[in-house]
Amino acid sequence: MIMHTHQTYNQLRKRILILFLSSFSLILGNFIPTIGCPIEGSAWMTGSAQVDITPEGSLWMAGYASRTKPTNVKMHSLWAKALVVKDQQENIGVFISADLVGIPKHLSDRMRDKINDKFGLSKNQIIINSSHTHSGPYMFDPFRPSSYTMPEKEIEKVKLYNEVLVNKIIALVGDAMENLAPSQIYSGEGTARFQVNRRNNTESTLWQQSDLNGPNDYAVPVLKVEDESGNVKTVLFGYACHATVLSGYEWSGDYPGFAQLELQKEFPDATVMFFQGCGGDQNPLPRRKESLALQYGKTLAASVVQALQEDMTHLEPKLTTAYKEIDLKLSNPPSMSELKEFRTQNENKYFDTWADFMIEKLDRGESLIESYPYPVQIWNLGDQKIVGLGGETVIEYSIRIKEILGRNTFVFGYSNDANCAYIPSSRILEEGGYEGKTSQYHKGFPSVWESSVELDILNAVTQLARENNIPLIQRSLAK
Repeated sequence: MIMHTHQTYNQLRKRILILFLSSFSLILGNFIPTIGCPIEGSAWMTGSAQVDITPEGSLWMAGYASRTKPTNVKMHSLWAKALVVKDQQENIGVFISADLVGIPKHLSDRMRDKINDKFGLSKNQIIINSSHTHSGPYMFDPFRPSSYTMPEKEIEKVKLYNEVLVNKIIALVGDAMENLAPSQIYSGEGTARFQVNRRNNTESTLWQQSDLNGPNDYAVPVLKVEDESGNVKTVLFGYACHATVLSGYEWSGDYPGFAQLELQKEFPDATVMFFQGCGGDQNPLPRRKESLALQYGKTLAASVVQALQEDMTHLEPKLTTAYKEIDLKLSNPPSMSELKEFRTQNENKYFDTWADFMIEKLDRGESLIESYPYPVQIWNLGDQKIVGLGGETVIEYSIRIKEILGRNTFVFGYSNDANCAYIPSSRILEEGGYEGKTSQYHKGFPSVWESSVELDILNAVTQLARENNIPLIQRSLAK
């Protein structure tokens, strides 16, 4: 009887212990993802690679219409880099960054078509982002008038470089695919404050101002990829600001290039990638000195390192990718008589080039476009939302999209069609100025955007999110 009671007591103790351990394991299992620690076996597959895209020999530079000659002088190399991510359901996404002023649609389409042919990846699975350095090579675009007066032999050299670039990007993606290995991905955010809203502050008198006017978004989004041993494999970071510190005749990634070089010192075995944000109306000020480009690069790199040292959010290996092109409407294009009248009255040579380009199109029997196929993209990497927009989007798009999708959303401009045009907010469109009006002529568009431009883009982002079950913070777009 006593033995029976003792045995029952021991069995009861064991049962209580098992229940306790089971409950503790359940609690711990639920708690681990919250504090950013990976669950055993929950790994991404990632691979990264990079390729030097510095032109060989002399080539015309992009970014400033005042340039009058090609160059073969290098401050530092230009790079294209790729990160391939694959989740546990075999969903694949490819990030591609390039130290270029902007990849136009016809080149971006060719790159993505070739990637699809070789690797079976559609446009929704590929983000191609340009750093917008104004110290990189000129990208030929047959659908846009050139701001430069280049001899024909220089144009042919640019076309040849573009062909080489396309082939290098395809090979780059293949290299990254070959490097796929189990990984963990984390997201975080730093802060850097050298961007200045160029519409609301005067560059020449900036030194006299005691405060700056906005809007701005100083966020530095950061992704960290680690291998199974906890070593950093890839660092992807962004910032919303024109890469226009430098304006000489030397190849350079500008401040994003210097930032990548600084981070490469910190992580010599990692691939370090920069993505340009919605910096259409943001300039690094003051500027025009190499020492300032280095300073801003170090500032940005320090912000990335600080974010990497904080508790970052562990991203579960679940990937959603979505993409669409919307018909972004233009206001009424000019007639032949209006163009000819403009041509006789205008005294700006760049506007003359625009008018001549439009007249030639009409003479060939072509119609002037009334809308443009504008790319909008949204990814969910674990719970990290990433939005990619084409063109030179102004900072208000970053601000508004974060209101809709959440404060920690990564918003990139200059993606998939980085050279199409400035994309103003409704406010800037109404105000006019370079970003709201005159840049359209430099970019070869027949007219400015319709007043609905901002709402159309935000609606497209919201619709893509809803269609792909990506949570919204703000369900109404009304201000």
